[in-house]
Amino acid sequence: MLFNPFTPIYFLKVSSLKATITLLFILLVKSNLLRLKGGIIGGIVALILISGIAISSSVAVASIFYAYKLKNKINDSNEQEVDDKLETISI
Repeated sequence: MLFNPFTPIYFLKVSSLKATITLLFILLVKSNLLRLKGGIIGGIVALILISGIAISSSVAVASIFYAYKLKNKINDSNEQEVDDKLETISI
């Protein structure tokens, strides 16, 4: 059996290929984790924005409802005052 003189070169080619594959795999996992992290952060920001819109809308609706009730209360009290002033006095 003869010794192949190109064995060290073949060994270097195989080991450099293994190192390249390992490096690419690490970069692939890193990019997937970064994508996942970005998606989670984006989802949280979107939920914060949507909840802010919902809260501000509910506050606006509540203030409109409160103003309507307050207006009706003032109108009712004005009508009672007018009715009290127009009562006839019986002797």
